[in-house]
This record gives sequence, structure tokens and C-alpha cells, in this order.
Amino acid sequence: MPETRPNGTDLRRAILDESRHLLVADGYDNLSMRKIARAVGCSATSIYLHFENKDALIHALIYEGMERLHEQLVAASDEAEPVARLNALAHAYVRFGLENPEYYQVMFQLHPQRMERYPVENYRRARRNLEIHAEALADGVMAGVFKVESADTGAHVLWTALHGLVSLLLAERVDVKVADEAFIEGAVRHALDGFRT
Repeated sequence: MPETRPNGTDLRRAILDESRHLLVADGYDNLSMRKIARAVGCSATSIYLHFENKDALIHALIYEGMERLHEQLVAASDEAEPVARLNALAHAYVRFGLENPEYYQVMFQLHPQRMERYPVENYRRARRNLEIHAEALADGVMAGVFKVESADTGAHVLWTALHGLVSLLLAERVDVKVADEAFIEGAVRHALDGFRT
């Protein structure tokens, strides 16, 4: 049974949520167990009962974000036709990033110099998010609608384009005269057109 705080909320959940907020607001170097404990309303010792150290806590946030992204990608991969499926996957990725900016920043934009290496088993699990794109590309090659030398490389190329799109939108670096929806649609279409035969 999850440990609860006096107000009845799940302590582990509260630790993760507050850590995510603080990490994005203050950065890795300024995040401490003491600061998290103050924000949550518990002792630093209580946090260590759930997470071995700060890096284990951040790894848990990355893992959680990757799982949430995977759920959205799986939900978007119903289309049998490869072009429609890859389009749905690309839009699902962008939507996840824009709707979950804190998770996105922790997952893909955190640049700590001294953080422990992300566990190999978690990294392999996170790779499913690229593999689902690679599978759509490979199916498209088989159907004669996509041309790529390597579906895995193609998935990375697509991810690079989508990541750039999400990062610019989250940083509000896109000219305000450019409508978000039109920009997203055009960027996704352009990225996918690069694979078309």
C-alpha cells in the first residue's frame, strides 16, 4: 500500500510531481532532496525510503515519461496503412511534448554533467518509442510507399525533426505570426515527405 501524507495523498507520487516541477524550474544542479522535502512537506529521510538518490529519482521521472509517451504512440498506431500510421505517430509525439512540457524537458532536454548513467534496461524499454516509428517505416517500404535504407536510421531522422519542432514550440521560439497548428501540420508533412517514394 502506498505511503500517504497527512492530507491523504500518495507520498511517492507527490515526490515525483514536486521534483519534476523543481527540476524544470531550477535545474539539476539546484535540485536537492532537502528542497524537494520542503516542497512536499516531508523529511528528506522519507524521500530516501523511495529513491536511493537524486539521480534515481530523475531516472524514475524519465521512465515514467517514456511510458506515458509509449501509451500515446500505441494508441496512435491503429492505422494499418503505413503513411497514415506514421502521420498519426508523428502527431502523437508532438502532442505529447506540447501537453507534457515538464516531462518532455526532463526526458529530452536535461543536460546534467554529473548525473548517473540511465539504467540499460530502462533505456532498452524507452527504445520502443523509436521502434514503433521504425516499424511503420519498414511496413511502408514493404508496401512500396516509403524509401529508406534503414528503418531504424529513418526513425531517428524523424525523431530529430519532431524533437526540433517540439523544442521550438516549447521554447516559444516560433514567430507569433505562424499559427501553431499550421506550423505543426506543415513540419510533420515535410518530415514524412522525405520518406515517400
